[in-house]
Amino acid sequence: MHTLLLALIALAFVLIVVEDMIHLNKAKSTLFLGTLVWILAFVFPEHDVEQIKEGLNENLLEIATLWLFLMAAMTFVAYLNEKGLITQLVYRLLPSQIKLRTLMILVAMLGLLFSSLADNITASLIMLSLLSTLKLEPKQTLKFAALIVFSVNSGGVSLITGDVTTLMIFLADKVTITNLFLLIAPAVFGVLLLAVFLMGGINEEVTLPKFNRPIAFGDKLIALLFLLTITGTLFMSVAFSVPPVLTFLFGLSVMFLTHRVLYRSETKPNVLDYVREVEFDTLLFFLGVLLLVGMLKELSVLDFLPQLYEVMPVYVANYVVGILSALVDNVPLTAAILKSGIEMDAANWLGFTYAVGVGGSLLIIGSAAGVIALSKLSELSFVSYLRFFHWLLLAYTAGYVGVLAIAKLAT
Repeated sequence: MHTLLLALIALAFVLIVVEDMIHLNKAKSTLFLGTLVWILAFVFPEHDVEQIKEGLNENLLEIATLWLFLMAAMTFVAYLNEKGLITQLVYRLLPSQIKLRTLMILVAMLGLLFSSLADNITASLIMLSLLSTLKLEPKQTLKFAALIVFSVNSGGVSLITGDVTTLMIFLADKVTITNLFLLIAPAVFGVLLLAVFLMGGINEEVTLPKFNRPIAFGDKLIALLFLLTITGTLFMSVAFSVPPVLTFLFGLSVMFLTHRVLYRSETKPNVLDYVREVEFDTLLFFLGVLLLVGMLKELSVLDFLPQLYEVMPVYVANYVVGILSALVDNVPLTAAILKSGIEMDAANWLGFTYAVGVGGSLLIIGSAAGVIALSKLSELSFVSYLRFFHWLLLAYTAGYVGVLAIAKLAT
């Protein structure tokens, strides 16, 4: 049964890869196989059923947290997109004529900044919404998508609310907030390096649309609520350890109430309608993938990780674990290392933080940002993203080396 479950999990990831060839929606295949492996684990248990139930409940709690956070963020973004607020804000800051190379740098820095201030899920939604309005050629869209995924993952490593794994490492007292600031420069360097790599063959200019329509006071207020929700999530998490999902859902509820007060006329659409605009394919795909990853954890596939640190230097093992996070969710990977009792100095813990935060960018299914991009961009597939693997690997390596160099000097 152990072998069968592993085979079904492998099949699920293969079906994601060949989605374009077999025309089977990845949300359907992953949800089917993700639920099937758990049902089989209960019907043909290899150990105590209560232990399996406990593992499933733990997995479902992680999924529910991510689902609810993603739903809340996507609802905000769906509203702001429909009103054109995000695109208006960005395009008003940009010139009407801009070279695509320059635009690449700006998009990369915006993605990194948004994910540092908010989180990589919200940043991904915002940046992908911006990308969809650019109406670029498919080849260029793919390059921008790869850059966005890498940049939002890179931006999330320097703040404890930017990435779940960063928060886990911080709460385990392996790094301090001051230490994490050392990751900013290497993260920026890696992102800029990737942008330079992807600029090859891009010379043309693009004309950006201009949005001059007035923005209603109510929409401005809801945009402000979105910003306050993000900053409130940061503050409440750091000051009072309030789970980010709770603060974000509270912000969403305030948005609903505010909209109702502002637009009492029945001719205005119900703001709850924007929840229906959330692309549930994305959420179902997440559900299936996380069920599969949870089963990998249940099958103790990750137990071999601490052995890497016995056969290779710590800094090499951390680098390899970062690459593995492109195949397996970085949260269980990080948990496995933290629970193993492995001893590292501050510099190597920072290297580990960067590796598990950014390494998932190497494959499109290796991070939340990648999964969101995969579900939202029709031009993007596992194979098309794989074309940039060598550039992504070089940028990841450069950033990792930069982290170790700076951390060794500063710690």
